Amino acid sequence: MQIDATPLAPGLYFVATPIGTARDITLRALDILASADVIAAEDTRTVKHLMQLHGVAVNGRPVVAYHDHSGPGVRDRLLGAINEGKSVAYASEAGTPLVADPGYQLGRAAIEADLPVTSAPGPSAVLAALTVSGLPSDRFLFAGFAPTSSSARRKWLQSLDQSGATLVIYESPKRVGKLLTDSVQCFGEERRAVICRELTKRFEETARGTLGSLAESYADRKVKGEVVVLIDRGEGQKADAAQIEDALRTALADMSVKDAAAKVSSALNLPRRDVYQAALALSREE
Repeated sequence: MQIDATPLAPGLYFVATPIGTARDITLRALDILASADVIAAEDTRTVKHLMQLHGVAVNGRPVVAYHDHSGPGVRDRLLGAINEGKSVAYASEAGTPLVADPGYQLGRAAIEADLPVTSAPGPSAVLAALTVSGLPSDRFLFAGFAPTSSSARRKWLQSLDQSGATLVIYESPKRVGKLLTDSVQCFGEERRAVICRELTKRFEETARGTLGSLAESYADRKVKGEVVVLIDRGEGQKADAAQIEDALRTALADMSVKDAAAKVSSALNLPRRDVYQAALALSREE
C-alpha cells in the first residue's frame, strides 16, 4: 500500500476513523492524515496509534486535542491555521465526524467563516448497525443518545413514535436495559428491535427480537462495550371516519375547504385528496 502525501489545499478535512477494526480505514483517510499540516482529534492518543498502525508518521506536525471540553480558543487556533493557508485534518474518536461528535461545532464555525470543509467518509456505527439489523432501511432516524432519566426518556421516545422510520439510538451499556423497558411502555412488547454491541470488534454481537423479549433478556445483564439500539417503525394509528369528520368540522369553522383539508390531512397523516373530498362534502351539507 502506497500512501499519497501530496500537500493538501487549505481547508478543514473531516476524517472518518474505524469504529473497531483498524483495517476499516479508507485509503483516502490515510492520505489526508499523511498530508495535513495540522491534525486535530477527539483523542490524540487514538489517532496517533491509528497512524502508527498504518505507517503514517507524524513528522513533528501539530496534533491538537479537540473534544467536548475544548474551549473556543482551540477552535479559533484551528480556524486560524486554515486562514494562514494550512490544511487541518480532524479525526473523530471512532466513526464519522459530526455524528454525535464534537466536530460539529468545529465544522459549523468553519462554514460560518467561509472556509473550505471536506469530508473523507468511511465507518459509521449508525449505518453498520442498520446494515446488519434486518429492519427497514429505506427510511431511518438517527436519534442520538437517549435522555438519562426515565421520565424524560419516555417522553423522548413517544415523540419519535410517529416518525415512520426505523429508530437508531446510541446508548450507554449501563442503561440499555432501562431503555428497553421504557421502549416497551411506549411502543408495546411486540415491536421488533435489535441490539448491536461492539460492531466490527472481536466480540461483536447482534441480538434480534421483540422489545418485550429483549427487555427481559437485558433486564439484569451486565453489558460492556459500545451499543446501538434499533427499533422498528410503528404502523401508526389511523383515524376513523368519525375522527376525520370532527376534525374537519372544527377546521371548517374558520378556514376554507382547501386550508381545512390541508390542516387535517397533515395532522392525521392522511392523503390530502381524500380529505379534501370529505371536506368538500361537509361544506356542501352545511
